Amino acid sequence: MTAVSDTTEATMLAERGSGAMPRHHMVIFAGLLLLSLAAPFFLYPVFLMKVMCFVLFASALNLLLGFGGLLSFGHAAYFGSAAYVSAHAAKVWGLTPEVSIILGTLSASLLGLIIGSLAIRRQGIYFAMVTLAFAQMVYFVAVQAPFTGGEDGIQNVPRGDLFGVISLQSDLSLYFMVLAITFGGLLGIYRVIYSPFGQVLLAIRENEPRAISLGYRVNSYKMTVFMLSATFAGLAGATKAIVFQLASLTDVYWTMSGEVVLMTLLGGMGTVFGPLVGAAVIVTMQNYLATLGAWVTVIQGFIFVISVMLFREGIVGVLAKILRRPL
Repeated sequence: MTAVSDTTEATMLAERGSGAMPRHHMVIFAGLLLLSLAAPFFLYPVFLMKVMCFVLFASALNLLLGFGGLLSFGHAAYFGSAAYVSAHAAKVWGLTPEVSIILGTLSASLLGLIIGSLAIRRQGIYFAMVTLAFAQMVYFVAVQAPFTGGEDGIQNVPRGDLFGVISLQSDLSLYFMVLAITFGGLLGIYRVIYSPFGQVLLAIRENEPRAISLGYRVNSYKMTVFMLSATFAGLAGATKAIVFQLASLTDVYWTMSGEVVLMTLLGGMGTVFGPLVGAAVIVTMQNYLATLGAWVTVIQGFIFVISVMLFREGIVGVLAKILRRPL
């Protein structure tokens, strides 16, 4: 499944070389920010915060998959472990939410370093299976470890006061904190993509032997993008734990990894804004079709099949191809 057409890819590389954000990207980011600022006054803030957490999670995976060319089936490990650490820090240690989130994010980054150093030398399906195996190990640790609460998870996590001053008991005040984290994360990922480092990642993704022949230390680049992806995934998980006041086994189970892969492919792998669309579609379906029970999964599968058959580049990928502009 390709991300954009050859013409679009060439345009993307040219605009990357300029060092400045393309104007149409600035317009999209500005529009998203304005919509996000107005949205909680019309829609349920907790639902919107869930969307934002998964947008950041899907964007983190897209950085690794869409631009690094590495398919990970174990990203729930970083998402879930950060959620547990953040929840434990807030509830047991009594730390403020921002410190709890930072600790959760750092734990995901450390876990990414450990797993990545062992998995990065594998390629293709072997890499995917190794990441899945490590994620299952993290899941079993979460089941057995005393501080995780086992099957009950960590419940009633206090939202606390931001910087010890601003109360986050109100959904609205918490929403704007999550909005700041999400947009900060997205801009960070965007900066990674539109940088010389991002261009090397694309070169490795398209033709790894040629990148090696040009003198690039391919494994170092892969390791770096793996850690960055794990870090942003951890940021999403740590934030989600504060939002829902809960860290559970669902966050580290393998289906969570599959779900975020689905979001990325549905929106458009290798596009900047594809994960936003994919995450919004999947989370909205889960929320508003919850009364259908297990049928939600069937509907998701049906939509994914239709998307693969009709929109091989994903929703945003198809739009980018039509507009001949990188999205």
